Amino acid sequence: MAVLKVIEVLSSSEKSWEDATRKAVAKASQSLKNIRSVYVQDQSASVKNNEVTEFRVNLKVTFEIE
Repeated sequence: MAVLKVIEVLSSSEKSWEDATRKAVAKASQSLKNIRSVYVQDQSASVKNNEVTEFRVNLKVTFEIE
């Protein structure tokens, strides 16, 4: 029987929400093993001088506990 844990992670990117998600998974995988899935809970963007300057995501990362 597998036991899973969920943590919340925030990430940002100047490119896209997808890039912010990939960065979060890459960084989380440096300290977490067996990541099973991510759920994008929330998306937002920072605006400066009428232009989007940063894409932000709030993720729930699910991983298996050994």
